Amino acid sequence: MTTSTKQTPGSTTSEDRGRRQLPGWIKALVALVLVLVVLFAGLRLSVLPGLRDMFGEETHDRSGPALLKSIQDMSRYEAASGNFQVVVDLEKDAKLLPDAIRGTRTLYVGAGTVDAYVDLGRLDEKDVSVNDDRTSATLHLPHAALGKPALDADHSYAVSKQRGLLDRLGDLFSDNPNSERAVQKLAVKHIGEAADDSELTVRAEENTTSMLKGLLGSLGFKEVKVTYGTA
Repeated sequence: MTTSTKQTPGSTTSEDRGRRQLPGWIKALVALVLVLVVLFAGLRLSVLPGLRDMFGEETHDRSGPALLKSIQDMSRYEAASGNFQVVVDLEKDAKLLPDAIRGTRTLYVGAGTVDAYVDLGRLDEKDVSVNDDRTSATLHLPHAALGKPALDADHSYAVSKQRGLLDRLGDLFSDNPNSERAVQKLAVKHIGEAADDSELTVRAEENTTSMLKGLLGSLGFKEVKVTYGTA
C-alpha cells in the first residue's frame, strides 16, 4: 500500500524552505566563483583570448640611474679568455631526519669565463732595454695571471631541485626562496680551479709576445725579445 501526500496551495515543503533560507551573500559568493571559473577556464583553453591581455602581467622597470662610483686606470693586457662549464651537484642532509622531511639537492649547470692577463704596469726601466740604433729591444715581463671567474647568468641554470617538506615550508616565509647562491659560489670555485689547471696563462704569454713583437716591429724594431718571470 502506498501513501501520497498532497501539497495544498500556499504550503511549502522542507526542500523549499531550505532553498529560501539560503542567505543572499552565499548566493553572491557562489555566482562570483562560477564567473571566475569560467574566466580562467577560458584563458586556459584559449577560448577567450582577449581576456589573456586583460589579466596578463606587465613589467615596469622603475630602477634609478646607474651612478659612477669610481674609475680605475687599467694597465693589464687581457691576452686570453677561457670559457668553462661545470655541473654542480650540491646535496645538504639533516643528520636525524630523512630527506623527504629535511634536505635539499640541487643540480646546477654553471657557465663562466676566466681572463688571463699580463700586468704591463709593473714594468720598470730595468725591464726594458733598447740598443743605440733602436733596432733591437728586450722586454722582461711578469708572468701572466688569471682574473676572477665571472659566472654567465644567461647560460647558467638549475637542472633540478629537490627539497624536503620543511625546506619547502621555509621557502614560503623566506625573502629569497629557492636561492641558488650556494651552487653559484660552488660553480665559480670549480671554474677557477679548472682555469688554474689549464694552459690559459701560457696562451696569454704567447699572445702578449706576438702583440709586442708586432707593435715594436711596426715602429722599426727588427729584433724583439720578450721574457717572463723574475729577473
